[in-house]
Parts: sequence; structure tokens; C-alpha cells
Amino acid sequence: MNQTAIFWPILSQVLLVYIVYVVLGLRRRQAVQAGEARVNQFKTRAAEPELSVTAANNTINQFELPVLFYAACLALYVTDGASFVSVGLAWLFVATRYAHAWVHLTANRVRFRSLAFILGWLVLGLLWIWFTLHLAGAV
Repeated sequence: MNQTAIFWPILSQVLLVYIVYVVLGLRRRQAVQAGEARVNQFKTRAAEPELSVTAANNTINQFELPVLFYAACLALYVTDGASFVSVGLAWLFVATRYAHAWVHLTANRVRFRSLAFILGWLVLGLLWIWFTLHLAGAV
């Protein structure tokens, strides 16, 4: 397999980060235009309207668990460990992040959001196990 295939899921995750930033910016702008907030309220999230604080929280989420995803993918690349399994796991992780963001930014149902997070957490754990097995020469 072409080792650079591991970068496509990374690029898709980066795209998600940009999408969430756009949503955040639009929601903050909408809140100001609707008179629900003043620009200086965005100094801290405590004074931010619920609709935009949800987007701000999701933005933060994109820099938590995904950091381990980026590290795993880069580690797989530099050790020639990008395989069909690892790239598949990477895509599956990204799919769970998109699902998590979709739920968080729309209905924000904690039950479904938690499910997407847990699935992503498990898939990422499998990706790290796969990397470990790759380093050990077992796969």
C-alpha cells in the first residue's frame, strides 16, 4: 500500500476542524447581529450564548482526542506502517469525529454524542494497538 494513503484521513480531520471554526464564527456573528451577545462577551465562554458556546466547545474537542490520532498516523507513516487495516481504522476514527461534531452542533443529544465519542476512542485505541503490533513485527 502507498504509505501516503494515511494522510487522506488526516486531511479529512483537518477539514472538520476548519468546518467547525466556520460554524463557530457564523454562530458568533449571528448572536451579535441578533442582539443576543456583544463582541466582548466572547472573551470568556462563560458569557457566550448557548448556540455559539456549543460550537466553541466542539472546537476544543477537535484538539483533544484527535491529537493522538495525528500522532498515530504520523508514527505509522514514518515507520512504513500504513496498511489497509491502519488506514481503514484511521478513516473509521474520522467518521466518528464527523458524527460526534454533527450531533454536537445540531441536536446535541448527549446519548448519541457519547456513543460517537466512545466508538472513536475505541477505534483510536485499536489504531495504537495496530501500531504497537507493527513495531513489534507481529503484523
